[in-house]
Amino acid sequence: MEDFSGEYRTYALDLWGFGDSDHRQEQYEVDNYVELMLALMDELGIDRAPIVGHTLGAAVATRLATSYPERVSKVLATCLPLTAEAINHKLLAAETNDALAPLFWHRQRPYPEVEMGLDKMAHNIVALTIQAVAKLDLRDTLYAVNAPLLAVYGGKDNVISPDQAKEMEYQLYAARSIVLANSRHFPMLDETAKFGRLLRDFLDIETPSELEELRIKKEWRRRTR
Repeated sequence: MEDFSGEYRTYALDLWGFGDSDHRQEQYEVDNYVELMLALMDELGIDRAPIVGHTLGAAVATRLATSYPERVSKVLATCLPLTAEAINHKLLAAETNDALAPLFWHRQRPYPEVEMGLDKMAHNIVALTIQAVAKLDLRDTLYAVNAPLLAVYGGKDNVISPDQAKEMEYQLYAARSIVLANSRHFPMLDETAKFGRLLRDFLDIETPSELEELRIKKEWRRRTR
């Protein structure tokens, strides 16, 4: 957000159960989060915008794009779990956030940006929201997305399987996927510069057909505005 703030007005929403938002469990369903996103956009006077989400946020952004297509110009969905089979089965257990946290830090040091939010999470929110996502088959949702959608996966992610990227190579979605080979579950932190350049290129896209022009380059082209 800091990197893009010079060119864009950016917002981060605490979904229910996270940060300073409400912690009532009856709200922890993906479509409830979609309505929360819509309410935020209405409150801020945002008619239409690109949406960037990570895992749960990616699922919410994808559903928002189908439920309210006139409000979403494009979606960058990071570590999007298309089906329950793509999710590490340990995450589906009704365990505490602290018990599940080691999954996210497999063979790497924790990021302070993520750790600082742990104390503000509702009890069992990770397992509860992952279970909510697992109820959905987001492959059906992807068929209904008309806006450009880019799914980004970490090639070394042990939380959400990057093998899902293959799904988009053979299906008629208005979407495509890119795998950042050296990333785990947080590509925006593991390969920050590469992720940022990819997002900038993606924001220039206007139609789904232009997605095919996106490529991972060793040295991204120098951009001028």
